[in-house]
Amino acid sequence: MTVANLPQLAPGPPRPRPRRLVLLVDDSAAWRRVLGGLLKMGGYEVIEAASGAEALDLCRRLSPDLVLTDWAMTDMSGLEFCTAFRLLPRSNYGYVLLQTTDTAAQAISAGLEAGVDDFLTKPVIAQDLLARLSACERILRIQEELQDTNAHLRKALLQLSDAQAVMDRDLCEARKLQQGLVRDRSGQFGPFQISLLLRPAGHIGGDLVGFFPIGADRLGLFALDVSGHGVTAALLTAQLSVHLSASADTNIAQRGAQGPSGGAGPAGLAHFFNAMMLEEMSTDTYFTMIYGELDRLTGQVRMVQAGHPHPSVQRADGTITHLGRGGMPIGLFEHPLFDEIEVTLHPGDRLLITSDGITEAATPDGQQLGAEGLDAVMRTNAMLHGHAFLESMTWSVSEFCRGERQDDMSALMVEFHATGRVIRLDGVP
Repeated sequence: MTVANLPQLAPGPPRPRPRRLVLLVDDSAAWRRVLGGLLKMGGYEVIEAASGAEALDLCRRLSPDLVLTDWAMTDMSGLEFCTAFRLLPRSNYGYVLLQTTDTAAQAISAGLEAGVDDFLTKPVIAQDLLARLSACERILRIQEELQDTNAHLRKALLQLSDAQAVMDRDLCEARKLQQGLVRDRSGQFGPFQISLLLRPAGHIGGDLVGFFPIGADRLGLFALDVSGHGVTAALLTAQLSVHLSASADTNIAQRGAQGPSGGAGPAGLAHFFNAMMLEEMSTDTYFTMIYGELDRLTGQVRMVQAGHPHPSVQRADGTITHLGRGGMPIGLFEHPLFDEIEVTLHPGDRLLITSDGITEAATPDGQQLGAEGLDAVMRTNAMLHGHAFLESMTWSVSEFCRGERQDDMSALMVEFHATGRVIRLDGVP
């Protein structure tokens, strides 16, 4: 065996690479000395094996970076060695260079299938050996870079996972706090029963519903929906809840807030919130709202609609009417137009106020529930009352959109029980 053009492998400048461990596998000691000398001149650390079995043992113990093996050995072929080599556990990739005199396509195909990375044709030409080593260096360097990158990615993923776990815990606690903003999910005031529904699409959301007493004979009712989702919406919801809490010290409606136009009541509250959003908050967030005041003696409800979905009144005979013309959202315009609504409830009637997370719930192909769909849900569940009605409505909406709900769902329902009596405005019962 000879090696052509030996001077071509004279040592050059230091290579910017780690020192590689090369295993020479050949039953010819003379040939191992020749190739080993060339590899050492190139800066490689070389170990030798005279048989396939010895080579496999060295591979188990030392994990060489490169294995340069002969096609034909006394105890096994180069292909058999390579097949066994690929089954060994390793922490890094091992490159296999197979020396052969058979360059037929069938032999090359068999070698690649066995796990050979490259072939070195005998008799060995120095330039070919140098080229094969250069290719080996590129592959191993890429492999090491990938391993380093994967290690960094795994570390980053673990850190992200830990951070996500912390965020999830915080959001779960925030959800509990937000749910606590709605302290009473229902209330009974004479013949009037009020029921609330609040279902964020995620951990926290921007919907809020509630009620509070105003004096002895009136109740304040509110439903609002802050634009967007997540923390920003939840923070604004929390701030608004302070102004709509049952505490007379902070409740704007209970204190008879005066709007810019000087009007009190539901419209005045909407104007107050609009001025607060524009003057005190540097944000692009806005919200829709319905705020109403129910007179428990007359059954009359005075409401303001500020961009919120239309309230629905279901009469005792089953007929459904949608109220309002829409109005403008709060926090967008300096001089907004809000819609003022008046309706009188009679025994057996119910008033339902929902967020757009219900009316705009959509199937996977984009078909929305809409007002007609909500009417159908109300008729289907007409015999139910209170939370049973709201839960059944929620189930119907989820079934309609195949469980792929993207928005918060909230609702406020006022029911005037048929056994109750109302006093007309002229005082006659």
